Amino acid sequence: MAKTPAQRIKKHGANAVVPQHHLPPVVNPTTERTPEKAQGNSNLIVIAGVVASLFLFWYLHLLTLTQLTQLSQEMAMPDSLVGGFDAGYISRLQGVMNSDALGQLNYVHKTAGTLFPLIFGFTWLLLIGTNVARKALRWALWALPLLFVVVRLWGNVAIDAMMGTPGPDAGQVALASGLTIAGWVLLVLSLLAGAAAVFLNRRGRTRR
Repeated sequence: MAKTPAQRIKKHGANAVVPQHHLPPVVNPTTERTPEKAQGNSNLIVIAGVVASLFLFWYLHLLTLTQLTQLSQEMAMPDSLVGGFDAGYISRLQGVMNSDALGQLNYVHKTAGTLFPLIFGFTWLLLIGTNVARKALRWALWALPLLFVVVRLWGNVAIDAMMGTPGPDAGQVALASGLTIAGWVLLVLSLLAGAAAVFLNRRGRTRR
């Protein structure tokens, strides 16, 4: 029977041969998370978000809202009017849209009209966060997509309330129109902020 290391030392003293036990090697040491891998994962999420944002923009503004004009005698929906609208336009629009058409506009606001700003905002926050290292500049650029999300979601509610009020109410029209214009402006500024973040990151790399 094989002797234990303690028995070998007791019998042979300093001349005892004690077998060495080694820990098994680390399994798959290549799984360590590196900054390059983290950056790569972020880039994949950003790319997926950009694709989803483009699809939702096309679906919302170029497909769904355009199709709704078939229910409004070819009058554009308030969301599509980049320059805003006045009470006269809304009054005429209300006159040609029945309750079913208004219900469809409300449904669009609750689905694609909500998903688009949320996914776009999240994607642009990640895009800016992964490309801008300076904290102050990063927060300044983040403010644009954050404001865009708030304004667009608020605009959806304001437009639904305006369209559901006979008349229409001048205050509701002014609010909905202002939010619509602000939403388009913030969308453009957010796109420019994202482009600036990528440009600054690439310029910083070339200087290293």
